[in-house]
Amino acid sequence: MPTTPDLSVATWRKSSYSNNNGGNCVEVADNLPGLVPVRDSKNPDSPAILFPAGSWAVFIASLKA
Repeated sequence: MPTTPDLSVATWRKSSYSNNNGGNCVEVADNLPGLVPVRDSKNPDSPAILFPAGSWAVFIASLKA
């Protein structure tokens, strides 16, 4: 049975495309092996969406292409 990762140890960083006025704020955590949690920085207590690290890498690569 899969376990939920402890996100209290996550080191969150805001997207470089987010602005300082609170709009379009997405945060990701890079320090959880094999997972990339994503959350809305305007509501940090809401649940994060968890992506497998490989899938996240493909997603980011496609955005850069």
